[in-house]
Amino acid sequence: METLKFKTNIKCSGCVAAVTPGLNSLPEVESWTVDLESANKILSVSAWEGLAAGSVKEALQKAGYSAEQVD
Repeated sequence: METLKFKTNIKCSGCVAAVTPGLNSLPEVESWTVDLESANKILSVSAWEGLAAGSVKEALQKAGYSAEQVD
């Protein structure tokens, strides 16, 4: 398992609900959370190896949100 982290523009629980179908549809994703208290709204994705950061970004973009991978 690996954890990928992204700075996002997800701001509220409604935003989380909007991105849920896209993130849950990625087969490599085991779980994910968004820290809405963080200034950068960090999305942490726990996934099996092989998940491309681009797949996460694309899933968020399809829902109208942005993501930038951080360390």
